[in-house]
Amino acid sequence: MIVFKSIWTSSNAPGLIPLSVTMKIRRPLLRRIFCLLPCSAFVLSFAVAFAQTNSATPSKNNSVYAELAKAPQKAIARPNPLATDSDAIPAGAKLFAQHCAECHGDMADGGKKGPSLLAPEVQLATPGTLFWLLSNGVVRRGMPVWSKLPEPQRWQLVSFIKSLPPASQSAPNAENSAHP
Repeated sequence: MIVFKSIWTSSNAPGLIPLSVTMKIRRPLLRRIFCLLPCSAFVLSFAVAFAQTNSATPSKNNSVYAELAKAPQKAIARPNPLATDSDAIPAGAKLFAQHCAECHGDMADGGKKGPSLLAPEVQLATPGTLFWLLSNGVVRRGMPVWSKLPEPQRWQLVSFIKSLPPASQSAPNAENSAHP
């Protein structure tokens, strides 16, 4: 049996009344505690590792078109207010030539920096999704944020992109490109 004594005096702890405390701890109890601590730490770390590998988060999609799936539901449902405007597509074509063709190619079929906009992933996206992507960009992949472009001009770009003929497959360089 081990006996621990702790004596507090007014010089050790000002404001406390001198007190003598005797604690008796038996060796078998100490052994149990010191044995259970590492065991419980091992079990806890195993449980955390297992939970992280089996989490419900979706797997990471490295496709250049994966950003389209990140659009919020409210943006996805947003209709193009210029959908019936016959001048929107030619105006969007001019804007595309000024701002987008450098990366996405003159025919929107992809370039050195940007993927094809003829790909089914883009052509099947809703106008609201494309507008959201234009407004927010994909900076880590090199797609600039176009929110400073007036909203009607962004909708004109969406009208032009949606008017493009869809490709039967994604462009060959699309997976290696910098951004959608």
